[in-house]
Amino acid sequence: MEWALAYLLLGSITGFLAGLFGIGGGTILVPVLLMLFETQHFPAPYLMHLALGTSMATILFTSLASMRKHHQHGAVNWHVVRTITPGILLGTVLGALLAAAISPRGLGIFFALFVYFAALQILLDMRPHASRKLPGLSGMTLTGTLTGWLSSLVSIGGGTVVVPFLIWCNVPLRTAIGTSAAIGFPVAVGGTLGYIATGMSLHALPVPNLGFVYLPALFWVALASVITAPLGAKAAHHMKVVLLRKLFAVLLLALATKLLLKVWST
Repeated sequence: MEWALAYLLLGSITGFLAGLFGIGGGTILVPVLLMLFETQHFPAPYLMHLALGTSMATILFTSLASMRKHHQHGAVNWHVVRTITPGILLGTVLGALLAAAISPRGLGIFFALFVYFAALQILLDMRPHASRKLPGLSGMTLTGTLTGWLSSLVSIGGGTVVVPFLIWCNVPLRTAIGTSAAIGFPVAVGGTLGYIATGMSLHALPVPNLGFVYLPALFWVALASVITAPLGAKAAHHMKVVLLRKLFAVLLLALATKLLLKVWST
């Protein structure tokens, strides 16, 4: 039961932040799940892949709850969602397949470095200047493929890539966040299918599982996150989140540093 409580707390926090910032929550979920799985003595060679796969599966539920609330506020550009989704689905499957072929140590280092980038992006307010319009279908497909590939590889909802891209294309910030939350769903669909497929043939994984998705963690984290994600999305339209963004970035830096030190020492 103590693990269920830990998963519920983790889901509550990540769900709120996912709704608030238009992210999938993987930047927090993955390092914390990694610590929880290690404490439960899951097989060491598969810890990172289990954390990535389970995190990606929870984004299915977080993104739906967050998307619904952003849509109610008219903050989802559905034209962008429709045109970018084919590329997203292709990229996420490719990313999950690549992740399965990378060693846990290499995958951990890559993830930690990506989280450092995401945190510095927030701390330094590294937003591109709006300087162009949204690209056509081919440009959106290419953007979706690259976004899906990276999102699946590090188990994020795509907000770290999609929000700056949409701002660069003259999309207002709140609409960029809401649209990013909606794009998180196709990211999660493709990525989850990929992590399930690549882990199905392994028999050393903890049960019950679907490939690299550990079902008890998925259930409790998703249960909490679908409740708190709409609260975060609502807060994004009613409060100034500058200070909270900075605190969130500091948390990301701490988690990434802890993960990097651990991976480097093994």
